[in-house]
Amino acid sequence: MKRLVALLTVFGLLTFGIANNAFAQKNQPKKDAPTEQVVDTPAVATETAAQAELATDPDDAVNQGLHYTLKDKFIQGGAVWMTPVLICLILGLAFVIERIFYLNLSSVNSKKLLDKLEDALKNGGVEKAKELCRDTKGPLAAVFYQGLDRYDEGLDSVEKAVVSYGGVQMAKLETNLQWISLFIALSPSLGFLGTVIGMVQAFDDIERAGDISPTIVAGGMKVALLTTVFGLISAMILQVFYNYLLTKVDSIVNDMEDATISFMDILVKNK
Repeated sequence: MKRLVALLTVFGLLTFGIANNAFAQKNQPKKDAPTEQVVDTPAVATETAAQAELATDPDDAVNQGLHYTLKDKFIQGGAVWMTPVLICLILGLAFVIERIFYLNLSSVNSKKLLDKLEDALKNGGVEKAKELCRDTKGPLAAVFYQGLDRYDEGLDSVEKAVVSYGGVQMAKLETNLQWISLFIALSPSLGFLGTVIGMVQAFDDIERAGDISPTIVAGGMKVALLTTVFGLISAMILQVFYNYLLTKVDSIVNDMEDATISFMDILVKNK
């Protein structure tokens, strides 16, 4: 939990720091360039007017970058309904980052570990093998240690310990995945809720105006649908990472199952 809080803090500071920096750069007045004295002729006046029109062209906002576009759409969608969607995305990504770090640290070269374990059993016995497992990080080494700890009780006890503790380690690999799944479902749901309420507000505006104006209808629908767009985008981003994490967990679990079979074979050979 402490790691998750730290990740959330770092992620929030980076997000707001980048946003404030970009916003400051946007609002920073441009330095006046050295001006040259120009003769006021009709051609020069026409060219100056064209340049001024180009500089104030709304289409120039495209060149400001994706950040400003997203911020503008976020404001148009309304902070009341867009903020929960953003929170779901941030929390979901925080859990994703925590799981990626954990799973990467849990991944070991099982074949290499088994070779070292077999050499330790031959040269130093069970205690040497247990020391090797203690010094090796990851769930696989922990499972092997639990099995070696019951070596004196017989191979049946070793097998039961390996199976039982293997299930515990598999459960740890899947920790927090249910939270990511929750945010995947919650993001579009919040977006749809914001859309429905926005449509109701749009119809209220039509009722107050007493006329079905295309401007009122189009503006209200655009603002209402923005929450759904952001909710779906958040869900798709989290879904991609969620599937990646599931694949990573399955890979580690399959590797652990194969390694435990080889582990039992090594114990039988060196008994």
